[in-house]
Amino acid sequence: MSTTLPASSPADVGSPTDTPLVGIIMGSQSDLKIMSAAAELLRQFGVAYEITLVSAHRTPYRLVEYAETARKRGLRVIIAGGGGAAHLPGMVAAFTTLPVIGVPINSATSISGLDSILSMLQMPAGVPVATVALDGAANGAVLATQMLALNNARLADVLEKYRNSLKDRVMRTIDELRKGGFSDD
Repeated sequence: MSTTLPASSPADVGSPTDTPLVGIIMGSQSDLKIMSAAAELLRQFGVAYEITLVSAHRTPYRLVEYAETARKRGLRVIIAGGGGAAHLPGMVAAFTTLPVIGVPINSATSISGLDSILSMLQMPAGVPVATVALDGAANGAVLATQMLALNNARLADVLEKYRNSLKDRVMRTIDELRKGGFSDD
């Protein structure tokens, strides 16, 4: 369900038996460290995805092709990460009507990530980008899965179990604190 970078085709698909439902794209390989969290969580959830590079500035025609063919290729949601000016999510949203989830990335060229966040939040009316926290690719995967779970009972169950595991982790920590110990898992 996942692939490696870099890509030579508009979309590098993981398992050939699974049609990817989520596209994970980023502007450069340096973003992979952050965006791999989305891939890992989708893998855990059993959601087929593809992952590739699509630069808004260095490969603009690839961006257009990726976005315009996404629905036809079976994608239902796109998670797009970007640092600096972070044009990638907004430009992809301009070329598709699929939901686009933006992951602002705190890169070396950004102003503590604020430029990336604002680039995604300040989209014009009619071309939204759902934006998660700075470096929040995991939440991008959760949000994409929530969208898919609207029509998929298995994914709704997976999300319920995931949420319960988060609650259980907090409760274990509370118990450890009450007993005078602490574990940071």
